Amino acid sequence: MNPQRSVILVGMPGAGKSTIGVQLAKELALDFVDTDLLIQLREGRALQDIMDDAGYLQLRHIEEQTLLEAFLPRHVIATGGSAVYGQEGMRHLRGFGPVVFLDASLAELKRRIHNYESRGIARRPEQSFEDLFAERRALYQQVADITIECDNKNQQQILDELCVALAAV
Repeated sequence: MNPQRSVILVGMPGAGKSTIGVQLAKELALDFVDTDLLIQLREGRALQDIMDDAGYLQLRHIEEQTLLEAFLPRHVIATGGSAVYGQEGMRHLRGFGPVVFLDASLAELKRRIHNYESRGIARRPEQSFEDLFAERRALYQQVADITIECDNKNQQQILDELCVALAAV
């Protein structure tokens, strides 16, 4: 992989974007950024507070604006789970490097996530986690240059597989 490029991680909340992203940044000697944190810094409040005050569509809008304003060469970028709804924002990020989908099954995500209602996940109020998973998974698959299956693997196995895949692009 070109050392000037970034790596953009997409996937559901709980897929491991931030956890794997920090490890990948160390492995590739890149900076790391979590775009959810960029949103919170920009807005001065938590994602859930934004959703509670302005709704999930406003959170998605703020997310896309934050992505469009970001200049992130030589970064591992852990995106928020809803980043894929913003086509312009994703196109902007894609300009920095390949997009990697960390694909975890619904069962695995349910095992990992215990705070679905309060986590700040941009979704319709009545939308179940199962419905959200189905909707977003198709979007992640569309934008991904690389897909890493995460079930039944430890962090090191995922990281190793990811590094091999990135070496090929």
